[in-house]
Amino acid sequence: MKNRAVVIGLGLIGGSLALELKKRFDWHVIGVDLNDVHAQKALDLGIIDEIGDISSVKKAETVVIAVPVNYASQLTSQVLDLANEDALVFDVGSTKENICKNVVKHSKRVNFVAVHPIAGTEFSGPEAAIYNLFDGKVNIICDRELSSNESIEKTLAIFDALNMRTIFMGSVEHDKHIAYVSHLSHISSFMLGKTVLEIEKDEKNIFDMAGSGFESTVRLAKSSPKMWSPIFVENKKNVLTSLDEFIKNMNQFRDFIANEDTNELERAMKETNYIREILKGIKK
Repeated sequence: MKNRAVVIGLGLIGGSLALELKKRFDWHVIGVDLNDVHAQKALDLGIIDEIGDISSVKKAETVVIAVPVNYASQLTSQVLDLANEDALVFDVGSTKENICKNVVKHSKRVNFVAVHPIAGTEFSGPEAAIYNLFDGKVNIICDRELSSNESIEKTLAIFDALNMRTIFMGSVEHDKHIAYVSHLSHISSFMLGKTVLEIEKDEKNIFDMAGSGFESTVRLAKSSPKMWSPIFVENKKNVLTSLDEFIKNMNQFRDFIANEDTNELERAMKETNYIREILKGIKK
């Protein structure tokens, strides 16, 4: 009999993982989604093998939780209640501190692995699911010491097969760093798009004059508000810290322009150019 996996939440990440488990592992994948249209679409597209419900967890060897982060903590506890004693349960959300705190005392905590595969696009829903989405990307496992060795080994086997490089860190540390390098970039993209829409009333001018720089910077503003709004609130402490620093830098840059201080403008931009060296190393 094929291994059975239940994927709860059939959007971009959940749908893409379902595709991977079907194609790379030849597992039987049961999809669960509160949105019946999404579930049916995932079935029609061949992303899943059948539509199930929360009770499907009872007959699964692996359960993937890919729902918005404001639902993930409660759902993970519910899934662990239902899961078999030897089942692997992991979530794929981009915040980790709260979910790890919520399940820390659960009798099946060792079955749970807090996972964040850093991959995605600006699109959402089952139609956005992509095979090979995770290839060459980084995967983070948080609070490794609270999961059993068996659960960690099973999780690594999955993400190694997806050609991801896995690193380990604490859930508190994860949420702090991800606020700087991921959550803040989405906020800046959303607000750039908002600013242009408010200032430039002629949509044709936006279309005609938007170069590749604008298009790449504002790309993330096409992301799902239903997914990102809970992320910002869930990681509020770290997001606000990074946002305050960003606003401080923006105000300082504005002052340089207002004062026609080209030396300071050049200095600030030249110092920031170093980011390309860091990213060059990451891309290797």
